[in-house]
Amino acid sequence: MEEGSILVQSKKLPGISLTDSASLSRELEKLLLTMPEVSGVVSKLGRPDLATDQMGIFEADVYVLLKPESQWRVRTKEELIDKMRGVLEKVPGTAYNFTQPMAMRLDETISGIKADVAVKIFGDNPRVLDDIALRVFRLLERVPGAADAQMEIANGVAEIHVEPDREALAQYGLHVEDIRQLVEAAVGGRTVSEWIDGQRRFGIVVRFPESYRTRPESLEGVRLTAPGGERVLLGQVARVTTPRGPEVVSRENGLRRVVVQCNVRGRDLGGFASDARERVAKEISLPAGYFIDWGGQFENQERAMGRLTLVLPVSVTAILILLYFTFHSVPQTLLILCNVPFALVGGVGALWLRGMNLNLSASIGFIALFGVAVLNGIVMVSQINRLRDDGMDEDTAVREGASMRLRPVLMTALVASLGFLPMALSTSAGSEVQRPLASVVIGGLMSSTMLTLFLLPAMYRWFRRR
Repeated sequence: MEEGSILVQSKKLPGISLTDSASLSRELEKLLLTMPEVSGVVSKLGRPDLATDQMGIFEADVYVLLKPESQWRVRTKEELIDKMRGVLEKVPGTAYNFTQPMAMRLDETISGIKADVAVKIFGDNPRVLDDIALRVFRLLERVPGAADAQMEIANGVAEIHVEPDREALAQYGLHVEDIRQLVEAAVGGRTVSEWIDGQRRFGIVVRFPESYRTRPESLEGVRLTAPGGERVLLGQVARVTTPRGPEVVSRENGLRRVVVQCNVRGRDLGGFASDARERVAKEISLPAGYFIDWGGQFENQERAMGRLTLVLPVSVTAILILLYFTFHSVPQTLLILCNVPFALVGGVGALWLRGMNLNLSASIGFIALFGVAVLNGIVMVSQINRLRDDGMDEDTAVREGASMRLRPVLMTALVASLGFLPMALSTSAGSEVQRPLASVVIGGLMSSTMLTLFLLPAMYRWFRRR
């Protein structure tokens, strides 16, 4: 559904400081505001007030407000997104995902991932997970229709590791706890007292200057006091290093996971998900204890289509039963039911001519279309039967019945088609949901009406004889 705005999710390198992340976000906003199609930009950086949508400070949601399409210099939203990507690529070290505000929330609700398609890889060893995720990422971005492909990068944050030398500590009579207290006071800060201001209490924290917290060599020069009075440097009893560690450890249902995600443009979501699943299953072999789970918007589509595979046969069966109780004739019931494939021809043709996919909205349109098409068949067959009951011969009854029911059948089809015409031609926000449904109904009514008027009377005698 077209929401009239764009949400750009930006991810910087893990371990970036809050100041640098905010500065990059402001730079992104300035670049987006240079585009003539953009009316405003708002960024949300890091974790919000509620913990239901936790985000690191290296992540930001950039809400892009757009001007009316009449003021755009591009023809479609896909061209606008491509143009935005070219502008934002001027900022190095940042990955982007283009979506819409409500669509992003829907994706997150369905699968916990803010993209159309997500590949969740579960396992125990982080290095093995990263290796599998990299192979899946390279494979996924080669699938036709893939856009904004990203691999979750959680490593790369600088950490301070202090590894005690237990033999050296024993020589001076020190304990590991002594090193822990020193490092805690130097890096994190240690509460030594409280300041009371009325009913409020504030902790008084002692912490070393910033130079000791950012430079390992300075931290090694911090002194400890041994029980014998000796002044011992931290570097003499411990090894201080600054390796790279994880920014976040993602888990789902208690299992460690890494996510590869992408959006889909230029093709249907269900077809893309099917192709991607087939390629990953064929080319990616997983070690024992590792498995892949798929998520995204296509899950919603699969559930809806699964219900439709049940609803559609039930609807046709119900129509079949009601027709039989109306005419008490199996051949005439099947004759009227021929209007269903008549309607399918026009509905599918309308989708093809307008370049639309057979989605959930179009499928619902087919159900509505079947009802109107069957109604026209009932009107035609009932009139022919009435004329035959009045004593008219079969050939004359068929010709007269078709002639007499020409206006009612055309009126029924015309009223329904005109009623759906504004929906079929709509271009406003949200019309993507309406257009397939209306196109199916209009196209199906055109084909079913013409076939009802010409083929149904001609097939009447053939079905009656059987």
